[in-house]
Amino acid sequence: MNTNPSTSPSGNGNAPAADRAARMPVLFVPHGAGPCFFMDWNPADTWDRMAAFLKGVAGTLPEAPRAIVLVSGHWLEPGFSVTGSARPALIYDYSGFPAHTYELTYPAPGEPALADRIVQLLGEAGEQARVDPQRGYDHGVFIPLKLMFPKADIPVVQLSLRRDMDPAAHIAAGRALAALRDEGVLVVGSGMSFHNMRGYGDPRYTPVSAKFDAWLTAAIESPTEQREALLREWASAPHARDSHPPGGEEHLLPLLVAAGAGAGSEGRKVYSEDVMKTTLSAFRFG
Repeated sequence: MNTNPSTSPSGNGNAPAADRAARMPVLFVPHGAGPCFFMDWNPADTWDRMAAFLKGVAGTLPEAPRAIVLVSGHWLEPGFSVTGSARPALIYDYSGFPAHTYELTYPAPGEPALADRIVQLLGEAGEQARVDPQRGYDHGVFIPLKLMFPKADIPVVQLSLRRDMDPAAHIAAGRALAALRDEGVLVVGSGMSFHNMRGYGDPRYTPVSAKFDAWLTAAIESPTEQREALLREWASAPHARDSHPPGGEEHLLPLLVAAGAGAGSEGRKVYSEDVMKTTLSAFRFG
């Protein structure tokens, strides 16, 4: 495994320079399989290294985030939507797992003012967006955050994906969020760099996932304009559709949002390992 090194946001990007928070990086993290980090597996260490990576993320940041904007692969809407509740509930959107995994908690507050600001930023970038005052946090949010920030004391706003899964639109949405980095807001994409359910546990997908991961890593490490051009055409990459079958790329799109938010910053891989016979990775910008 390779790793690299609160208060609610004011929504005011015009604060004096001396009062501004440190610029946050942007992350794309794997969120595992359902509530995988909170149950027993065979073999027992299946998810241990991924869990260790997630637990170590906070220590790599310049300071504690003032808020978190998280894009999960488990919320798709016709247009971009953001959670607007001050106290979002949890959505246990997984099935067939032990009863105790439906009692997990993560009482992080929402931040309605930040939700409104995100809608404003997206609108200024030409992207339609709305606040959803009822939506809670799905497991792509609370499962990784329970490891990354276990105190649940940092406000969280979730951003949906767009149902048409247009790569350019998601990169553009990320670019619209980039200003938040200078306000102490951590932007996180939560998904999986490989997400073909038939491939997990199948050794035939080990070289398949490795080749796609190598392409993805090279794309992320490219300068911004080249990076975005490659990601807009990600479906043409080696084994792209073996790694993310048609119509199932929702777990990759949070990386495109993260890449957009990380425009102008160096991209690099910060974690990678073989899990269930497939290569899974995390990336950081800045």
